[in-house]
Amino acid sequence: MSPRSARLARLSRSVTFSACHRLHSKSLSDEENLKLFGKCNNPNGHGHNYKVIVTVRGEIDPVSGMVMNLTELKEYMQEAIMEPLDHKNLDQDVPYFAEVVSTTENVAVFIWENLQRLLPPGMLYKVKVYETDQNVVVYKGEERMAE
Repeated sequence: MSPRSARLARLSRSVTFSACHRLHSKSLSDEENLKLFGKCNNPNGHGHNYKVIVTVRGEIDPVSGMVMNLTELKEYMQEAIMEPLDHKNLDQDVPYFAEVVSTTENVAVFIWENLQRLLPPGMLYKVKVYETDQNVVVYKGEERMAE
């Protein structure tokens, strides 16, 4: 196969941000929230050092040898992740979480949606969010389970 043939690859980059939140659903009573979320429902909240790995996919450009310029990906991640989330109270400082429970699943969706607005269509492949070393969410843009 010649070097000029189209080759697909995935490129990943990570960032780490710190934020606090409280797991609390407005749809549940205080007692139900406490039962469901336990100590994570503390009214004063709690914090995490989140790690996010963003993966994009595409053809390797035959001239540059890249799927995407890493400098551009870094800038997109700064705008989509670091600026809105780093050193923030997710529930109070990020309008998205005023009505959405700030679970790691929903943080991954928030990041996906922000990146989708910035990246070329179809390029975003996966967002992986580590809330802790033991708690990890992977989101690939799936919106609904098959019915």
